[in-house]
Amino acid sequence: MSTILEMRTISKTFPGVRALDNVSFSVKEGEIHALVGENGAGKSTLMKVLSGIYPIGTYEGDIFFHGEPVAFNGINDSERLGIIIIHQELALVPLLSIAENLFLGNENAKGGVISWQETFQRTGDLLKKVGLKEAPQTLVDRLGVGKQQLVEIAKALSKDVKLLILDEPTAALSESDSQTLLDLIVELKARGVTSIIISHKLNEVRKIADTVTVIRDGATVSTRDARKEEITEDGIVQDMVGRSMENRYPERERRAGGTLFEVENWSVTHPEHADRESVKNVSFNVREGEVVGIAGLMGAGRTELAMSLFGQSYGRNARGTVRIRGREADLSTVGKAIASSLAYVTEDRKELGLILDETIERNITLANLPGVSNSGILSLQEETRVAEKYRDAMRIRTPSVFQRVMNLSGGNQQKVVLSKWLFTEPDVLILDEPTRGIDVGAKFEIYNIINDLSRDGKGVVMISSEMPELLGMCDRIYVMNEGAFVGELSAEEASQERIMSMIVTN
Repeated sequence: MSTILEMRTISKTFPGVRALDNVSFSVKEGEIHALVGENGAGKSTLMKVLSGIYPIGTYEGDIFFHGEPVAFNGINDSERLGIIIIHQELALVPLLSIAENLFLGNENAKGGVISWQETFQRTGDLLKKVGLKEAPQTLVDRLGVGKQQLVEIAKALSKDVKLLILDEPTAALSESDSQTLLDLIVELKARGVTSIIISHKLNEVRKIADTVTVIRDGATVSTRDARKEEITEDGIVQDMVGRSMENRYPERERRAGGTLFEVENWSVTHPEHADRESVKNVSFNVREGEVVGIAGLMGAGRTELAMSLFGQSYGRNARGTVRIRGREADLSTVGKAIASSLAYVTEDRKELGLILDETIERNITLANLPGVSNSGILSLQEETRVAEKYRDAMRIRTPSVFQRVMNLSGGNQQKVVLSKWLFTEPDVLILDEPTRGIDVGAKFEIYNIINDLSRDGKGVVMISSEMPELLGMCDRIYVMNEGAFVGELSAEEASQERIMSMIVTN
C-alpha cells in the first residue's frame, strides 16, 4: 500500500494551551484509519489542520498528500484535492432539500441557471450509493440523524472524495443506524475511498479499522496495524489514558434510603399532534442515594419524558403527579423545577446545555445567579470563586475559568454542564446521555461524579443508549418503549438480553 497522507511534526498552539506537540501521522491508501484519544487530546485539532480549517501559517509542520507537499488556506483548498471532513455537528441546511444540500455552493448550473433535472438525477445516483431511498426533493429536516449522516457522505461523494474524515460519526446514532454507517464506510473502502475515523466507541474501532493511532496530550503515543497484530480495547485504553483501566465502572456501595422522587401516571401530548401521546401513563420512583436507569431504543420517549418533567420543556397537556421528598412538586416551569430541587442535564450539551460563546464562569453560575449575588447585584468576585471551585472539584482542563466554553473538549464541556446544575444544589438529577461523545477516561470521571452524588444521598436518573453503561452504573433499570414503561429490573436481574426482550415483546 502506498501512503496517501503524511503529516510531519505538526504543532498547534492556542492561548495558554499547546494542543498539538510535534505530531506525526500517516495513512495508507485504501485503508480505514482510526484516530483515538481522550477528549482534548488533539484529534479534532489535527484534522482541522489537515482540512484547512486551521490554515497554513497558524500551525508548524508539513503535510504531504500523495507524496506532494500541500498548504491549505481554507477548506475549499483541501476539498479540491478530495479531502473531505464530516464534523460531529452536521453541516446541513434543514429547510433545504437533499438535492440542494448536496450541491450547495457546487450547483449544476450553466449561465447562472441551475439545471434541476441534472441535479435530481445526480442526487438520485449518489443516494443509491449510500443506500438511501428518499426522493431528492425531500427536506433534510424530515430525516433522522442517521440518514442525515448518509446525506453528508453522499455530499462527500459528489466532490469526488479521496480521503474521507469522519469525526465521531456514530455519536448520536442508534445501534442499527451506527451499523448501517459502519457498513457503508467498509463499502467505500472497497471502492477505493480512504477513511480516517475519530471515535470514542472502541468496539466500533476494533470492528472496522485497519490501523489505530492513539494521541494523548497532543502527541502521538502509538500506531497499531490490525493486519499484523490483535488490537484490544484494553490496549487502546491503556495508550489513551496512560494507565490500565481494568474496571470501566467504579465500584460503589449500594445503600438506597427512603423514597425521594415519585412520578405517578405521567402523560404528555406531542407538541404538534394533539391526538398523539409521546409519554403514556409513566410511573416510577427514585430513592435517596440510588442511581436509576431508563433504557430504550432511540425514539422510545426517554428524552421527551425527562424534558416534560423538567419544567414541561417538551410537549403539551402534561398531567400526572410528581412528589419530591413526599411533597407534591410544581414543575410547570423550569424555574419552578429548579426551585423544587430538580436538575436536568440535557443530551445535547451544545444546543441546550451551554452558551458556547460565553465563559466557563458564566455558564457554571447561570442557573443559580442568586447564589452569586448580593441584594440582587451580581458579585463578579463570588462568581469567579464559585467557578474556580467547580473547575478544581470537577477537574475541568482549562488554564482559566474565563475561557470560552466553545474552546473546551467534549468531556470538559460536559463537566461544565454538570457543574452548572450541581451549583443549584438539587436533590434529584436527570442525566440524559451524560457520556455521549466523550472518551473512556472522561467517562470514568463522570461515573465517579455520579457515585459521589449517590453517596451524598442524591437521587440520579440516568438515561443512556449504551446498555453496558446502565448495567455497570445503575441500581435499578426501567425499560421504555413507544412512550410507556414496559418493565423494571434490579441490578442483579438486568442484562442486555432481558432489556431487549422487554422492548421487542411489548
